[in-house]
Amino acid sequence: MDLKKLASRLIPDDDLPSLEECEKAYPPRVLKEGAEVTRLAPSPTGFIHLGNLYSALADERAAHTTGGIFYLRIEDTDEKRKVDGAVESVIRSLRYFGINFDEGAEIDGENAYGPYYQRRRAKIYRAFAKDLIERGLAYPCFSTEEELDEIRRVQTEKKEITGYYGKYAVWRDRSEEEIYAALEAGKPFVVRLRSQGDVNVKHTFRDAIKGSITVTENDQDVVILKSDGIPTYHFAHAIDDHFMRTTLVIRGEEWLSSLPIHIELFKVLGFALPRYGHTCSLMKVDGGTKRKDPELSLDFYRAAGYYPAAVIKYLMTILNSNFEEWAAKNQGEDYTAFPFSVSKMGKSGALFDLDKLNDVSRDELSKLSPEGMYGFLNGWVAEFGTDADRAHFKDRDYIIKILALIMGAGQKKRRKDIERAEQGVRLIDYFFDDAFSPEYSFRFDGKTVNDMLKNFADSYDENDDNSAWFAKLKAAAAAAGFAAENAEYKADPSAFKGNVSDAAEIVRMAVTGSPNSPDLCTIMGILGRERSLARLSAAMRAE
Repeated sequence: MDLKKLASRLIPDDDLPSLEECEKAYPPRVLKEGAEVTRLAPSPTGFIHLGNLYSALADERAAHTTGGIFYLRIEDTDEKRKVDGAVESVIRSLRYFGINFDEGAEIDGENAYGPYYQRRRAKIYRAFAKDLIERGLAYPCFSTEEELDEIRRVQTEKKEITGYYGKYAVWRDRSEEEIYAALEAGKPFVVRLRSQGDVNVKHTFRDAIKGSITVTENDQDVVILKSDGIPTYHFAHAIDDHFMRTTLVIRGEEWLSSLPIHIELFKVLGFALPRYGHTCSLMKVDGGTKRKDPELSLDFYRAAGYYPAAVIKYLMTILNSNFEEWAAKNQGEDYTAFPFSVSKMGKSGALFDLDKLNDVSRDELSKLSPEGMYGFLNGWVAEFGTDADRAHFKDRDYIIKILALIMGAGQKKRRKDIERAEQGVRLIDYFFDDAFSPEYSFRFDGKTVNDMLKNFADSYDENDDNSAWFAKLKAAAAAAGFAAENAEYKADPSAFKGNVSDAAEIVRMAVTGSPNSPDLCTIMGILGRERSLARLSAAMRAE
């Protein structure tokens, strides 16, 4: 069979680049020894999940701790899955968490190894597919979907491995006459790899994360060009990783089953195989149980207002088990100073514990200044808050006063009340009359509540310091039948309606709508005399 003639008939493009021209167009990168070139290569679906961030962080750290390059490639060979604006969404979501690319799709700057959209590289793939056909390493397959379904049915019934191989690769050795007859009849076809592998042969493969693993040779005649002339992921990624000079591919362990195919593709294409590191599935600890949760969108974390630095810091503890100890010894150091190592990534299931993330987030947010916290919360409010939230946050000075109280600014031990933006914004709602709608749950009868609130309101002076404020609270409590001193109450509880803390709770409930809050004197000072007294009055009317 004249393979050159067949290749020209199957791929008639006259303006395809030569293989030599491709090598010249994408020369080896000039980087220092040991520098890694890594990539994130999502499909343009607009959906990016926690697992993507986990992998992206590993890729970014592997590249940047070695002085290498981290780039974004868009694998858009499946046109049906494309969503407008998806690439920008990926970049925006990752940038929110501090993950930035050096080059790639929609990235400004040096992009000599592009284009970074696979559909724009079609001529390169077709040139290599044509070369494989000419060398007898690829062939046209005219099997219909119905015929392929029947092959799978027979294989399943016989409990054999499913796929297009061996005796089931029915177009692998068809005659020249049969092939040209199908072409003349206008039958659609795909181009398949003519596998040289033997499933009885096994090799030891060195995985960058899992270490030594055993890999069986590939014998599947996989599709490399689809009927529309666009390559499959398997074929395109091999060519792109070579010409973008990728040195390390970090990907999920679900790709381990495809590793034999990729090894063979690199071999027949004449390319050096990059290092592969297969990460473990990210397991979410939920209610004490473990489950795979790869589809939890990063939008969930953004919409809930998780502090980006906290999410990254927590993910670093999963990526490298020694990060937590390093962070404890190097407080104040940015995570980028940590000597990240791919070889120290976990070999078994990685556990993502939302409760632990919340702990890390509270700790990280407690380190912010009130001004820094305002900036974080205001950013969330601008994108995810209500119109009322946005109106509230226009008064920057007022919000900062509130945050200084909530966070314990100036105190030796900072409060850790805020774990994420959404919760933080709701936490201060009671400082705004349009958001203050208390459901009072006083523990005392109406007369006792009204007496306490009236007594305190009559004596309240916004100019009082904490000491004078508390003295007046105790006097109001005593007049309402409470013990002004805890010692008095302990000596004879039956003589009083409660202690001074119980009396303070009534005032706290009236002012904040809750039995628990930060320093009440400061809260009333922030609210101001008019609003504070109005709330005391409203609570009295409620009873």
